[in-house]
Amino acid sequence: MPIAHRVVGSGPRTVLLTHGWFGSADGWGSFPDYLDGDAFTWVFTDVRGYGQRMNESGDQSLDETAGDLLALADELGVDRFSVVGHSMGGAVIQKVLALAPERVESLIGVSPVSSTPTPFDDAGRELFWGAAEDRDKRYGIIDFTTGNRNTPVFVNAVTDWSLEHSTKEAFANVLEAWATPDFAQDVRGNEVPVLVLVGEHDPALGKETCEQTWLQLFPNARLEVVANAGHYPMFEAPVNLATRIDAFLKQTGPDTA
Repeated sequence: MPIAHRVVGSGPRTVLLTHGWFGSADGWGSFPDYLDGDAFTWVFTDVRGYGQRMNESGDQSLDETAGDLLALADELGVDRFSVVGHSMGGAVIQKVLALAPERVESLIGVSPVSSTPTPFDDAGRELFWGAAEDRDKRYGIIDFTTGNRNTPVFVNAVTDWSLEHSTKEAFANVLEAWATPDFAQDVRGNEVPVLVLVGEHDPALGKETCEQTWLQLFPNARLEVVANAGHYPMFEAPVNLATRIDAFLKQTGPDTA
């Protein structure tokens, strides 16, 4: 069975995008509206148990999700591509690099976790591990990671999207996958171009955290702070996010090497 996905544009270079814990292939807000579809083909994907793949079984491990991205690239006849990962997708795209380094043109992490475990205190562990069954905990996580600064209408919208576009089992499984990875040794020192984009109001995966994780792994990594955004710049600053990703890809493409 073909792997379900959403395509924006038809350009000669391919970009695979993988969503965050609360997202889905269709859950990127207005961000896709501002992407250059003449230069790139943007392929938005779902983790098994999410979005168009809610009825697909799986264990939601990083190996499974990264393997699905590589299988989708094969289905599309794409040998080399760039990968964008939001939040938990940051670990996924590093796993893609670990599995198939020769196929990856560049990595873009948006508010990304890394290939090392995410530390949680007792309160954080109770909050995050309880979120699969508790809507209020999901709301609290979204509100906290966007700096407790956005309208409840927005926070409720992201919360409801996650409830409607992922199964509880998949939601719980991917937490284990993104919170506990330990494969930094498999990507450390890779010279692939890397862009890390973090929201200025993200208290969890902001500038300091990503400097200590991503920038320690990749010699050709750079970090940029997205103003007026927390953990969800695709909603909070979609034009800015699209502009930065577009510029990076055009600066680091095969024709610029």
